[in-house]
Amino acid sequence: MTFQQELGSWLSTTAPSLPAAPPKIGSSAPNHPELTLESNKSTIITFLRHCGCPFAEKTFLNLREVARSNSDLDFIAVSHSSDAATETWLKSLPQAGSESDNLRVIVDEQREIYATWGLGVSGYAHVLSPASMWSVWRLGKEEGIWNRPTESGSRWQMAGSFGVDGEGVVRWGGVAGRADEKVDFQEGVQVLEASGQKAKL
Repeated sequence: MTFQQELGSWLSTTAPSLPAAPPKIGSSAPNHPELTLESNKSTIITFLRHCGCPFAEKTFLNLREVARSNSDLDFIAVSHSSDAATETWLKSLPQAGSESDNLRVIVDEQREIYATWGLGVSGYAHVLSPASMWSVWRLGKEEGIWNRPTESGSRWQMAGSFGVDGEGVVRWGGVAGRADEKVDFQEGVQVLEASGQKAKL
């Protein structure tokens, strides 16, 4: 990690692709060849902030934990940092390499998948609000999750999480309202399970 890399993460304020409208609950999941969903199997997808961000780390650790206890679902984490930066970041996390087989990480450095799912860049209030700054300190103080080196990626890229059922319909989630927004993946699992039970009736 260099000073130029850290600075670059602050300067990348525009999205490489004009984002589509985010999918609504009840609509079909967007299609992209680099993000394929298994038919007849529900999937939870999370689009991460840049690798090195403490909120991205907390989100991924939560996703990893929920994936371990829900082997009947697929879980996907999408990173917009480079392949090398993503790999370095994953190896730096607690219990690195302990991901279950139903969790995979996809790298989308050009942010094309992000754009397909309606995730563009945010404004200053989204990233630098007093609440977000307080959350950074609290996350580090209470859970030991602090900023890690940022080798690539944009601090302005918006995050989001979605739950898609086995028929390819979005049943849960949306775009993050703030950089520090907490994602309740267990809620997403419950929504998808309820949707699957209704489909069987």
